[in-house]
Amino acid sequence: MSKDPNRGPGGPRNPLVVDGDRWYGRRQEGRNGSIASPGPINQAIANYDEAARAPDQLEARWKLARALYFKGVYTGLDQDSRRAVFEKAKRVSEEAIALLNKGIAGNVEDVQDVLKLGPNFLAGKLKDRSEAPPTYFWAAVAWGQWALAKGKVDAAKAGAAETIRDYALTVIGLDPDFEEGGGYRIVGRLHDQAPWIPFVTGWVSESEGIKYLRLALDKDQRNFVNRHFLAEALHKGDAKAQAEALSLEESIVNDSPSPQHLVEDLKIQDDARANLADWKKS
Repeated sequence: MSKDPNRGPGGPRNPLVVDGDRWYGRRQEGRNGSIASPGPINQAIANYDEAARAPDQLEARWKLARALYFKGVYTGLDQDSRRAVFEKAKRVSEEAIALLNKGIAGNVEDVQDVLKLGPNFLAGKLKDRSEAPPTYFWAAVAWGQWALAKGKVDAAKAGAAETIRDYALTVIGLDPDFEEGGGYRIVGRLHDQAPWIPFVTGWVSESEGIKYLRLALDKDQRNFVNRHFLAEALHKGDAKAQAEALSLEESIVNDSPSPQHLVEDLKIQDDARANLADWKKS
């Protein structure tokens, strides 16, 4: 029996979210190469945004963050517009996490105090909540993109790196397979890309980055982003690591994009081609 898209585990779904899903599924329509047309994703955002006006709409909020991520990364926005999109995505993500975590810590009232209890605590408390993995995953993504838009050093000093790490570790604790190894992918990329700042991000480690990115690849070797992020981390290493990096990027360029993630995969192929052209010069 096929799943009814209009019903969730708690009964009928918000029709605005259902309509948002329909538009999100059409996000590749009207694309120009790897640049998406803003029309479909803007319509998805409008539907999720309206649904999220309800104070208890968790699904609308994490899906709004997901749609804002797509708009910010794939529709060719300028830097100021990207920053505004990711500011909103971060805010909406925090609202979603507050809703998800409400009441899970007994007498702990403040949501920030709940978060301080750590990824293992959160994952254990949220194991039976189907919306926990996407809520934490897209929150980590939103914070990551916000950090890139703001500037890595300033964002790290504002606590972004620790937040991204803890949210992604929570995803791993909840469902290590989610988004094709998405929790591992985020932690690995964070270790690879975050600036090392004493007393702020002294825990950042290139070797840890490669370890987590290999774990992501173990979860799904077909995923373009898993391969691409590992390649970029490896290319900073010795000749053997660089040869593996070249092989990974070449495998992406020669592979067929996923029809379900067409724009996303085309963008990664563009990035892989650019890396190959640059790396082969040196």
